[in-house]
Amino acid sequence: MRIVNIGPDPSLAYRPDMQKCENKEKEDYRNFESGNLFDRVFNTYSLMHTHQTLGFVKQKHSEWTNYNHTQMGMMDAIMSLDQLVDESDPDVDFPNSFHAFQTAEGIRQEHPDRDWFQLVGLIHDVGKIMALWDEPQWSVVGDTFPVGCKFQNSIVFRDKTFMNNPDDKDPKYNTEHGMYKPNCGLDNVLMSWGHDEYLYRVLKFNKCSVPEEGLYMIRFHSFYPWHAHGDYMHLCNDKDLRMLPWVKEFNKYDLYTKTTNMPDVNELKPYYQSLIDKYCPGILKW
Repeated sequence: MRIVNIGPDPSLAYRPDMQKCENKEKEDYRNFESGNLFDRVFNTYSLMHTHQTLGFVKQKHSEWTNYNHTQMGMMDAIMSLDQLVDESDPDVDFPNSFHAFQTAEGIRQEHPDRDWFQLVGLIHDVGKIMALWDEPQWSVVGDTFPVGCKFQNSIVFRDKTFMNNPDDKDPKYNTEHGMYKPNCGLDNVLMSWGHDEYLYRVLKFNKCSVPEEGLYMIRFHSFYPWHAHGDYMHLCNDKDLRMLPWVKEFNKYDLYTKTTNMPDVNELKPYYQSLIDKYCPGILKW
């Protein structure tokens, strides 16, 4: 664990109440049963769970890990999410760029000496930029899950949306371990393709200096069946179990800072640009 003293804290333009936001209780988040956005959310997951097969994931790895789509700095990538509303999210209907600053500020409030953690909050969803480059949202956003083994019951809409996924009927892939060995480690598991895995690989390729704990948060923050429901532990090794508390710690800021109270992005940008310059400097290849 790396602890960094970043000196006096600049003016904080946004301070979410972590226990209760805009009169919304914790149990009201991630409502996948009803709500104004239900149809949009269900449709996104239906497409995801139909098409996210082992073969599809391997194809996306080959398409997106050449890092030849564009070159830009991290702040420009974050601000490009002004153009994106996440169609899988039942909690918000505003551009993802605001969520980035909300999450980062929630972390800064409670972890003022971990600047790398604050940066992770800011950049964790930047992989959604794929949706601005014609990748359908069902292969960019939403909860992730392993492919190549049994789809566990804790996956959102598990009983309604996998009936047309061929891997669900394939005896090579629909057993508890499927193609994997017990306790093989999540590094050796192929996850459904999305923004988590893509950003993780972009950071590694560009040799960004985000600590391992932060990389784990980015790579697995959408893996709710694991960090929220305790599934897939039979695939985990000791490293995964050591990292799990960090992913859980990140999750409470990712989830409970989502409110309609928008941060003053222009006021916050200079501070967060300084963190980008420290950990993800310059022009990155995407």
